[in-house]
Amino acid sequence: MPESPSPTATLDVDPTIEFAQDVADGLARSPKQLPAKYLYDALGSRLFEAICELPWYTITRSEHALLAAHADAIMSGDGSCGAIVELGCGSGTKLSVLLSATDGRATDVHLVDVSAAALAQSAQTLARHRRATLFPHRSTYEAGLRKALRSGAPGRALVLLLGSNIGNLSPEEADRFLQEIRGQCRPGDRLLLGADLVKPEPALLLAYDDPVGVTAAFNKNLLARLNRELDADFDLDLFEHRVLWNAPAARIEVHLESLAEQLVCVRGAGCCVTFDAGERIWTESVHKYDPDGIVAMGARAGFARRSQWIEPESRFALTLFERES
Repeated sequence: MPESPSPTATLDVDPTIEFAQDVADGLARSPKQLPAKYLYDALGSRLFEAICELPWYTITRSEHALLAAHADAIMSGDGSCGAIVELGCGSGTKLSVLLSATDGRATDVHLVDVSAAALAQSAQTLARHRRATLFPHRSTYEAGLRKALRSGAPGRALVLLLGSNIGNLSPEEADRFLQEIRGQCRPGDRLLLGADLVKPEPALLLAYDDPVGVTAAFNKNLLARLNRELDADFDLDLFEHRVLWNAPAARIEVHLESLAEQLVCVRGAGCCVTFDAGERIWTESVHKYDPDGIVAMGARAGFARRSQWIEPESRFALTLFERES
């Protein structure tokens, strides 16, 4: 049996330079915005794990239940699954459910995440699967996917994009990203896509603006991260967590709203920006779907649907796709 691998991940990009450039570019836009991936530093990752435990945020529990109920079907099929690639590994608990259905077969597992803390936690969670050889990649999804699928592992590959992470992309970005996944896959490789479905507006708003304030802390920690890592001078008390449901676009929009006119400098990004009272920084968009729309999205990218499972109460879907040719 292979030894447990070190949780140390290969760093594919210089994160500090990219972070500073993305912040400078985003704060120069109108409206101001910051990429959602930067919400997940060490503290942000822990806060997100807490969000997943909130009763109003049902995505993680619903997806876990679907994985547990259908793990055998997901991992079955013609040919052995030689490699699993999880894009956005989180804590590793969902992947652990699928590995339990491999009957102890040796499997290469590639973990791709921008968060070093998430990679380390996933490696710790998955260490009990002694026949799984872990390859952590601290990188963007695109770069990590390319590296993982070119590793040359025999057998079919299974790419996991869970947690409704696809919802953080615009429809155009989601189409391009799924096309890129399909382009990296070989015939017979599969994609398991988790996506949250449209539901009543009050339930959606509570999931992203809970009464305990954990989601607000998660969002405002992005400003604290800018202060820590890029020598910014954001006053967190002068920004408020704001969540909107955009029904025509079928998306949740998450913002940080300035409560006063103010000037903020981000020295590590080489910029200073002014805010009007009520002006917002757009930090996250989370798109919601209908089941047929998920299948159509996969088809546009060149994937064929193999199965789809829906959790009816919380309205969450797992869809298994395959590249046929």
